Amino acid sequence: MQKFTKLTSTVVPLPIENVDTDQIIPARFLKATTRDGFGNNLFADWRYEKSGEPKKDFVLNNPLYSGQILVAGKNFGSGSSREHAAWAIAGYGFKVVVSSFFADIFRNNALNNGILPVIISPEFLAGIFTSIGEDPKTTLTVNLEAQTITDNKTGKSESFKINSYKKTCLLNGLDDIDFLLSNKNKIESYEKQRVFAY
Repeated sequence: MQKFTKLTSTVVPLPIENVDTDQIIPARFLKATTRDGFGNNLFADWRYEKSGEPKKDFVLNNPLYSGQILVAGKNFGSGSSREHAAWAIAGYGFKVVVSSFFADIFRNNALNNGILPVIISPEFLAGIFTSIGEDPKTTLTVNLEAQTITDNKTGKSESFKINSYKKTCLLNGLDDIDFLLSNKNKIESYEKQRVFAY
């Protein structure tokens, strides 16, 4: 995974609550065995007509909005535990998803795939949507080390929480296996020092 320390980016607003994983990546796309191409089908039923033509009124098809940060409504990622939802978000190019609440399984899947889920207060979320509505080129700055998110239009910031282990992994660009391998010498040293009693 790529290291994540600090990101300033324009954002894509999705002010819809209770977005579940079947809306993020419909079940018919789950037959693939690799992560390739999932970004093309992110929000497929909202994004495309049955003919395959892009729906002009959906935000991902609106040229006003772009960036590596998705700002979503409350309760993002509910429903089934499919990891493919995180694959689709990462495949599209998002590095951060912001919401006032995430389903636990989705949040963990996101972290395991190098995506930072940032939980903020409903009031701060509403303020971000207001800023984007006034200026589609509004940027947010997400500082993982300081655990802060800043609306650069208003200058307002808020802190967010993250599991310390996952924070370490993201800062260093490590998945779970990479983390274990990075501690291989410590593990081997510990094993050598142990006294087994049988």
